[in-house]
Amino acid sequence: MSEKTWMGAIYLKDEGGYEIVLKSLKHYKKRLRSIEDSPELKEAAAMFAPVLTQQAMKTHPKVIELIQKIEDGLGDIQLISKLSEDVSLLERALSCYESDIHKAETTEHEYFLKLVGNMDDAKKDLGTIKIALNKIKQFSE
Repeated sequence: MSEKTWMGAIYLKDEGGYEIVLKSLKHYKKRLRSIEDSPELKEAAAMFAPVLTQQAMKTHPKVIELIQKIEDGLGDIQLISKLSEDVSLLERALSCYESDIHKAETTEHEYFLKLVGNMDDAKKDLGTIKIALNKIKQFSE
């Protein structure tokens, strides 16, 4: 039986997907660090806020580590292929960035606008995020 190949590695290394993935991970890192200021957290029931804050604190170092793995592995497809173990974190980062772009656009809440930064650039990233989400989920034999 042959081993599956993670197509996301090819996307990250050879197709330039690392750019949007790194951008999304860096956004996700900022989001996790500022979770206490999130309007969503402020609207959440008081008992959920500490749980979400604690989860963000646990996830933050994993995001930093994943950013480093990607930056270190860009020259080696074998190292990038090992990132298939981190697909769920990559998906969360991309989805978070995508969601925050939409929230910034629709709510115009200062928190999201500040978090996303340049809205023109962010809007251009939406199509690339969709492609990245599809590519990192793909495996082939």
